[in-house]
Amino acid sequence: MTHPSLHARTSPDKIAYRMAKSGDTLSYGKLDQRSNQGAHLLRKLGVNTGDHIALLMENSLAFMEICWAAQRSGIYYTAISRYLTADEIAYIVKDCGAKVMITSAKCADVIAPLAAKEDASPVFFMTGQPRPGFRSWDDEVAAQPTTPIADESAGYDMLYSSGTTGRPKGIKRTVTEPSILAPNPFLRLLCEKMCGISADSVYLSPAPLYHAAPLRFNMMVGVLGGTSVIMENFDAEEYLRLVERHRVTHSQLVPTMFVRMLKLADD
Repeated sequence: MTHPSLHARTSPDKIAYRMAKSGDTLSYGKLDQRSNQGAHLLRKLGVNTGDHIALLMENSLAFMEICWAAQRSGIYYTAISRYLTADEIAYIVKDCGAKVMITSAKCADVIAPLAAKEDASPVFFMTGQPRPGFRSWDDEVAAQPTTPIADESAGYDMLYSSGTTGRPKGIKRTVTEPSILAPNPFLRLLCEKMCGISADSVYLSPAPLYHAAPLRFNMMVGVLGGTSVIMENFDAEEYLRLVERHRVTHSQLVPTMFVRMLKLADD
């Protein structure tokens, strides 16, 4: 059994997630508190076990806080690409049955017309300073208790295919283990047993968190008690600097990123 909430008890000040450019950090203690607060807010909004929420956000600490709030609430969370059109986003939000939609100032323009409708559904939130039509995620979360909800259970991501054969299709996994302390067995095999990620690891995440592999690797690093350094966006030279600066032990990249690094001057 392993989970960020357990690491929060033994190493509350250890950094769980760090943003590469801003340097902002989220300790295991703060992650536990904020994910508990997020779980309480979701329950207050009527989002219960087996329900869905959706996120449209850039890489950020808030992104991880929200995912962990859903994970400990038995909720499916759908991360949506910020580069989709308004129609594509609206389709995914409706198709997954999201009761709550959370975005940021950077990503809000594309869904602002949806949030402005009188019969707007789901409930629209924004991190940071909210615009008209959006409720404040930060303010409402801050008003919630930092203790766990009474009915904790494991939630999962529900991500969508690229839609190359028509509309994107959601991939919904069946809940096989209700305890939040039991990691996904396949991801544990991949990340811990095969890749050797542990509490001593520093994982560098260079890709958008709405993609499956980056999101799941970052979640597993939190499960296993390591530290993730999350790049706001990928830059080949900056990636190499970060490897050296943070003494990175693990990372997950796609071929395009290797190509960009190989095109750099030798020095």
